[in-house]
Amino acid sequence: MATTTSITTSYAGSFASKYVSAALLSADTLDKGLVEILPNVNFKSTLQKVATDDIVKDATCDFTPTSTLTLTDRVLEVEPFQVNLQLCKKDYYDSWIGSQMGYSAYDNIPASFSDFLIGHVAAKTAQKIEQNIWQGVNATAGEFDGFTTLMAADADVVDVVGTTVDASNVITELGKVADAIPSALYGKEDLVIYIPQNVAKAYVRALGGFGTSGLGANGVDNKGTMWYGQGDLYFDGIRVAMVNGLPSNKMVAAQSSNLFFGTGLESDRNEVKVLDMGDLDGSNNIRVILRFLAGVQYGIGADCVLYA
Repeated sequence: MATTTSITTSYAGSFASKYVSAALLSADTLDKGLVEILPNVNFKSTLQKVATDDIVKDATCDFTPTSTLTLTDRVLEVEPFQVNLQLCKKDYYDSWIGSQMGYSAYDNIPASFSDFLIGHVAAKTAQKIEQNIWQGVNATAGEFDGFTTLMAADADVVDVVGTTVDASNVITELGKVADAIPSALYGKEDLVIYIPQNVAKAYVRALGGFGTSGLGANGVDNKGTMWYGQGDLYFDGIRVAMVNGLPSNKMVAAQSSNLFFGTGLESDRNEVKVLDMGDLDGSNNIRVILRFLAGVQYGIGADCVLYA
């Protein structure tokens, strides 16, 4: 008897959580823990900001308030998104069968064909979420305002005028970002300079000794371009992290604890469906449907640097 491939699988709310998590949290920035993740945001979450003036005063015998406390807030609002994708069963079924037999480079092989398809869609969704986190524009379908979009519109954010970055000027340009970081943040454990791929490549090449600002002709440890093994990068003692969602020649400096990604992982508005269309229209197609919530926001604009 032939193996049946008929699929009708549906998950909603908390039952969709593991699939939505795979689609969202495997985005590069989130997977590396480079921002704070706020789960279970169904609509809005208020990020409180506290500001005080000088709190230490000369001592007296009386209780005298010694500071002015100012509370303000920013709102992280998540938006609903969906993925509606139609796949031809025959294009993927052989790959799944092959992986079941062991001919695969993946460590965790999905036990069911529906999980295999959801995993494929989740990977594509994660790529888009990574892009949205940093450069999304709410006016564009399928996107929410990303960090660079929000920061560009905020007068509190520290702006640095940028240029096209290459190995010959990357040290100078990173120096501009480091110099613009507020003194109260310098030395904080979670302070990060977020850079795109082109700046990361330029910095590695410069440190290899082949940029005008490199460490001599042979670079770090006299190894030239062979020295870098995908480990952590630092500049002036500040962690430098490459994030794939940042557009070329843009950089952001901030504490990771000041950047937030919100999502409704346990929300009833989350949904995952896999529908086999064979019983409905006689085709060999499968439809995969994801619905989820996502958005980003930062807490204190004055503690962020945007190089653009």
